[in-house]
Amino acid sequence: MSTSSDPARPQHGGTTAGSGDPADLLGRLGRSWTWIMTMAVTAFVPGVILLAWPRGTLRVLTVVVGVYLLVSGALRFVSVFAHREAGERLPGVLAAVLFLLAGVLVLRHPTQTVAVLALVVGALWLVTGVLALYTAVVARGLPHRGVVLGVAALSAVAGVVVLALPAESAVALTRLLGLWLVLLGLAEAALALAWRGALRQAG
Repeated sequence: MSTSSDPARPQHGGTTAGSGDPADLLGRLGRSWTWIMTMAVTAFVPGVILLAWPRGTLRVLTVVVGVYLLVSGALRFVSVFAHREAGERLPGVLAAVLFLLAGVLVLRHPTQTVAVLALVVGALWLVTGVLALYTAVVARGLPHRGVVLGVAALSAVAGVVVLALPAESAVALTRLLGLWLVLLGLAEAALALAWRGALRQAG
């Protein structure tokens, strides 16, 4: 999830004093509403795949989830640069690292048990949801704070549900993860559209 403390900064085209700085380039990319929409698609598409093919093998489930975690971690890392304050960047960095580590762990052991996969994904969603809630609270001048808080809360709730209701089979876990990924994707898409509206108002 991407948030910004300065929506008035140009998002597309133009030049700025630090336009040649990699951090500045990543910051402008992370503040783009299209980047948030990309994150939404990254969650939505795997969710649809899991819901459409709930009886796939455990190996297929872990590969889909593992790829989602790696891609989402990379996207979240770029979004970190949308924040200028170090205190606002730290939770995002931690979340990105956790996603990447979880993705490597899942793909390294594609035949792990359903319980282990549920534990990894549930704990990840819970922790990153809490970190996103913290970022939404401390980020100054954050537009559409309610939408941001809602997406963060949904992630945390998804983690709690997956941990509290461990699936007894790969089919049950596939359906549960697929449902939550679709919901998270839709929530982040709503955030992207709200962010686009904020950028247009600022522009």
